[in-house]
Amino acid sequence: MLLYAVGPITKITVFEGVTTSVIRIPLDLAQRLEQAVRDAQQAGDLPLFDIPPLKVTHAPKPEHGDYATPAAMQLAKPARLKPEEIVKALISHFPSTDYVESVEGVGGFVNFRLSDAWLQRQVDAIIAAGDDFGRMDDFAGQRAQVECVSANPTGPISVHRIRGGVIGDTLARLLRSMGYTVDMEYYYNDAGRQMDILGQSLRARYLERLGLPVEFPAEGYQGHYIYDLADELIAAQGNALIEEEDIKPFKDFACARISEMQKASLARVGILFDNYFSEQSVYANGAVWQVLDQLREKGLVYEALHPEKDEDADERPDAEDLEAVASGSATWLRSRQLRGAQKDCALVKSSGEPTYRLPDIAYHVSKLDRGYDPAVNILGADHIEQFKDVKAAAGALGYDAERIQVVIHQFVTLVNSEGERESGSTKKGVFVALDDLVDDVGMDAVRYFMLARSADSRIDFDIDLARKKSNENPVYYIQNAHVRCASIARVAAERGVSMEDADVHLLTDPRELALIRKLIELPEIVEQAVRDLAPHKLAFWAHEELARLFHPTYEDIRALHSDVPVELAGSRLKLYAAAKIVLARTLSLMGMSAPEQM
Repeated sequence: MLLYAVGPITKITVFEGVTTSVIRIPLDLAQRLEQAVRDAQQAGDLPLFDIPPLKVTHAPKPEHGDYATPAAMQLAKPARLKPEEIVKALISHFPSTDYVESVEGVGGFVNFRLSDAWLQRQVDAIIAAGDDFGRMDDFAGQRAQVECVSANPTGPISVHRIRGGVIGDTLARLLRSMGYTVDMEYYYNDAGRQMDILGQSLRARYLERLGLPVEFPAEGYQGHYIYDLADELIAAQGNALIEEEDIKPFKDFACARISEMQKASLARVGILFDNYFSEQSVYANGAVWQVLDQLREKGLVYEALHPEKDEDADERPDAEDLEAVASGSATWLRSRQLRGAQKDCALVKSSGEPTYRLPDIAYHVSKLDRGYDPAVNILGADHIEQFKDVKAAAGALGYDAERIQVVIHQFVTLVNSEGERESGSTKKGVFVALDDLVDDVGMDAVRYFMLARSADSRIDFDIDLARKKSNENPVYYIQNAHVRCASIARVAAERGVSMEDADVHLLTDPRELALIRKLIELPEIVEQAVRDLAPHKLAFWAHEELARLFHPTYEDIRALHSDVPVELAGSRLKLYAAAKIVLARTLSLMGMSAPEQM
């Protein structure tokens, strides 16, 4: 599956007589460069050869322009020409465009400088687009799915599980901005041994609360929330379940209540799901066993007491192998054959109970049958080997496994005021609940700090920093930029200063133009984040580039100062109105609020 195809690079939309362009400039320049190569070939200025994808990036130095391409060096080998000769051909045949002021050659690079007049017009374009600025339709009509969180309904959502939720929800927002219809899905592992242990735990606490002697299960869930559930169960059922030996009513009650708690906690950080997929459903409809039979027909499973291994492999069984064959032979997936894994993995234990992998394979087959492309999983680092087996098995069953994409994220550690690191365990009842962290630092801080670094980097969540109401806190720094834009608009309205008929061509200060350059990058950043399944790129850009450029510009480029002519004041008010739109749109894509006052 190709997650991103260029498609129409420029989308022209008319808003009340104003023509606006949503242009991802690097993509547009790359397309125009390809046309320049073709025109040069047709004119005989370049020989015929297959044109590779051409790269365009931001120029490394402002004096070199705004964008640059090493295309001439990319083409030197297939063209069998010196880069300098290719540069001349590219410049000579580069199609004219209103947003490019100049095209220049420097060594083996072609540099592009944006037109000041075009940049100035983008202020009106952003204002005309409003909340739709940065929306694209590249994937209109296509369906995507994002599965994230998917915590077992065995306890409250902990801080250590929410990172995947924030990554997934932000990615869903970005995918929608590119035109996808997106379903957010939560996979409930509401079947299997852990759910039985949950039922046993609640039964024990229920009897204990009623003053009856009981032995708590050795592997039971020890958190105080189990006592709370027991109290609720007593309120609902009294002592009617004292003689109940079957754990099902206890398990069902705990699962339902914990699911409600989890949904409420996730909603507090803006994470809502379209679908809740029950693991039990793939048992109820027989999909688990159908998948097993299909894999068996393809010779990809076998029964044995131990997994087959290479002669030079480590013969010591691991804990997973020992559990799978606790009472006899297990059913194994030929993971080594399928994907070159170090060892085969168990699909069905000797007890007849499937391991996590088998229902997961059935679940992902369901995703593909439902037509999602892509179906994106957000998973913790401890699931990477399991996911490889699932994806390989789906491919072996005849599906296009590349439609299944994955983002693997590292773990989160809370750092408290003494610099101590806190980790937790749901089963042991030692963890920090998401609700407690939201109560402490707020929704916006939780989302930003979980998103700020790439998924493959560990996060030390600095609680003290997240609490600060100062520019040290990146959340405050970004949101305060929006507040400043809202504030100046209010003051202008109070003073009767209007931007209605202001002329954007008065925005000639290099700092004004630099801010416009930054504002129009939003569609490009959205596209990059979707292409790379890397929503942290938006968070980085928001803080390190947009906010860091905005604040000094706002402080130096005054709009309502007595020394500023009224005509220029209106133009600058337009600039800050455009900045407000981009800041609000950026915060919204990250699932954060855009306050008017702080």
